[in-house]
Amino acid sequence: MKRKIIKIDRELCNGCALCVTACHEGAIVLKEGKAELVRDDYCDGLGDCLPACPTGAISFEHREAPAYDAVAVEAKKVLMQTMREARSACSVTSGGCTSQNTVQESNRSQLRQFPVQIQLVPENAPYFRNAHVLVAADCCAYAYEDFHNSFMKNRITLIGCPKLDDVDYSEKLAAIFKAHAIRSITVTRMDVPCCSSLAHAVQHAIKKSNKDIPLTVVTITSEGTILNTEEYV
Repeated sequence: MKRKIIKIDRELCNGCALCVTACHEGAIVLKEGKAELVRDDYCDGLGDCLPACPTGAISFEHREAPAYDAVAVEAKKVLMQTMREARSACSVTSGGCTSQNTVQESNRSQLRQFPVQIQLVPENAPYFRNAHVLVAADCCAYAYEDFHNSFMKNRITLIGCPKLDDVDYSEKLAAIFKAHAIRSITVTRMDVPCCSSLAHAVQHAIKKSNKDIPLTVVTITSEGTILNTEEYV
């Protein structure tokens, strides 16, 4: 049958995954950094994902496709819920499972959004609203052992390398800071001269945004220790 169904332009997709969250049917997944319609019969054709896309990569088309299968969608939801309950059940049972959960929790990724590159992240992404933001030099996550839990946890993470990226980060960051109520900013940089420009770019961006945002700059050594921490209010 011919029916209305979504179409995703991979060239326009920036991998933000906002459409994945917006699709209540679970019809969209992120594959190799790009949104993809996983099954035609999961798409109800209502287009809840369209307004969520910041780049206009999603549109409607009329083409041959199987009818929307509400039963299959519901079965998938039940399966996913069962899997979530099975994972969480371990934490409420007695025995050795609790300690295992503690280890798994500490090793879990703390990344809350994608993409993470400063140049790729959409300025109007809703996850910036009332967020604590981490702006990290690329090398920091490799140098500091517990980077995820120490710095990324409960923060929106942006990364960049001022030596490799021939761009002024302050323009993009200022646009983000202006558009959203940012609660705090943490910068992690390495103890090398080229990394100082990352902290300067953030400071410049805060100034251009005309907002008073608490800023903390943490300098990390190549040995994986914290050299110093500076706070600006």
